[in-house]
Amino acid sequence: MPRERIRVRPFSLNIGDIFMKVKAFKAWRPAEGKAELVASVPYDVVDTRQAAELAAGNPDSFLHVVRAEIDLPEGTNPYCDEVYAQAKANLERLKTDGVLIREEQPSIYLYSQQMGEHVQYGIVATCHVEDYETGKIKIHEKTRRVKEEDRIRYVDTQNANTGPVFLAYRDSEKINKVVEAVKSTEPLYKFTAEDGVAHTVWKFEDPAVLEEAFGEIPATYVADGHHRSASAAKIGAMRRAANPNHTGDEPYNYFLAVMFPESELKILAYNRVILSLPGTKDEFCSALKDHFTIEANGIASPRKAGEICMYIDGVWSTLTPKYLPNESDPVAVLDVSILQNDVLAPILNIEDPRESNDIDFVGGIKGTAELEKWVKDGRAELAFSMYPTSMEQLFAVADAGMLMPPKSTWFEPKLRSGLLVNTLD
Repeated sequence: MPRERIRVRPFSLNIGDIFMKVKAFKAWRPAEGKAELVASVPYDVVDTRQAAELAAGNPDSFLHVVRAEIDLPEGTNPYCDEVYAQAKANLERLKTDGVLIREEQPSIYLYSQQMGEHVQYGIVATCHVEDYETGKIKIHEKTRRVKEEDRIRYVDTQNANTGPVFLAYRDSEKINKVVEAVKSTEPLYKFTAEDGVAHTVWKFEDPAVLEEAFGEIPATYVADGHHRSASAAKIGAMRRAANPNHTGDEPYNYFLAVMFPESELKILAYNRVILSLPGTKDEFCSALKDHFTIEANGIASPRKAGEICMYIDGVWSTLTPKYLPNESDPVAVLDVSILQNDVLAPILNIEDPRESNDIDFVGGIKGTAELEKWVKDGRAELAFSMYPTSMEQLFAVADAGMLMPPKSTWFEPKLRSGLLVNTLD
């Protein structure tokens, strides 16, 4: 899809320029008894084969919308015209068949997820694209053009946000009180998915209270969904430019988000596997000693920030940097930055991990045994186990207007798609 230059006219909103603009929306959501059948994993955590397996025998699965190529001939290019058209047709079918129903009034929702002992509560509402454009919705990661354009085309064709952007905000006592009050009410949905994560959704009776409360929040942070938020802003700009009567309050100015307080979020490590080396393993290990103290101790997971664990030739070792980065630089101090700057780029010639065929990434939810498996199966030469990035580090990078290396954070549990859909009309 060619990228067009869009002339953006400024907003003409009579809303304060300081705080967030959060709004209730008329959701499309599963009919009674359908939530567990509809709700699916996000589009970007499964490939086509995995999506097809998960949706097998379940025509109501939202995977038919977010991974519509599973309903087309095997080998179909997921970025071809037919996939976007099929996704739209599948979404319309769920509406027509009554699997999804439309709220009569705009609402805001509470969405909880429980994975083991960990529970997090998010506010589901829509956020204004102007807040993204002006930096009130802060980012910490670059987007890739091909993925951004895919999301632009997907949302534009669907005329809907079918998957929410995952946002974090600094804890608010006012919001916490509103959330506590709704927890004791009867939920709209409550089910446990096949992965053991429990999902519960409530509806706030008075969405204006939340709109006002978030109007006192100066910023939110994209935890996951950089491509979805970037594409929402581009679609808003496209439609704004095409509308001579634009006011800033049209539905296309808002995108679906789930906003969680920082204290409830859990970041896991995002580990690396090296698929090929530019030279021999001996050459690699020799070069590594210039930058790190290496201790072959059998420890698979870093015990603290500043340590990196490496698996090579059947042995786990702990790497400790010999030279510490500038502590005033919130990006340089990240363990993923140390690995990138002292190992991946200078020794392995991996300048841009997004584009390299010599590296892959494994979410920390799979554990270090998965890293060992990659190496033992011959899919990788070696693996690095990372210490998780903290929420404080994420906020510090975003507040400084800087960007982390790719794949710096892995949030778990993942948000389910299809529970609440926002249309741009």
